Amino acid sequence: MSQHRTSGDGTSDDRTSHALPEHAERVLDVAELIPPGRVMTYGDVAEWLDEGGPRQVGRVMSLYGAAVPWWRVVRADGALLPGHELRALDHYRAENTPLREASRGAEGHLPRLDMKRARWDGVTAGGGADRDEGGGAHI
Repeated sequence: MSQHRTSGDGTSDDRTSHALPEHAERVLDVAELIPPGRVMTYGDVAEWLDEGGPRQVGRVMSLYGAAVPWWRVVRADGALLPGHELRALDHYRAENTPLREASRGAEGHLPRLDMKRARWDGVTAGGGADRDEGGGAHI
């Protein structure tokens, strides 16, 4: 993967002046593999790479994630990323990512990701969000 990436908003994210740490490059590579309408948790990415843990993946995403589809790497509870909820929600709706409607008591009444349906196993190709609910790709 090159050190020059285009961010999710189409702007250039030129990091050629600073070499990305190898672990960060691998995390970003995984984020780019996640199909539209699907998600992986921070822990899933760490497990898929067989290195680091959820906190390390979260740190990479917070520092460098703008260059990849950051909204596809999520918390295990399906809660939207604090501070980025509305931007992420726009992406999820555009990609038909499965969501669970928020309960009336939920803060901000924001939906959560439907992790049973949206979670990608890192293997199954494609597998859009409209797949059957019983036999999808799950970790």
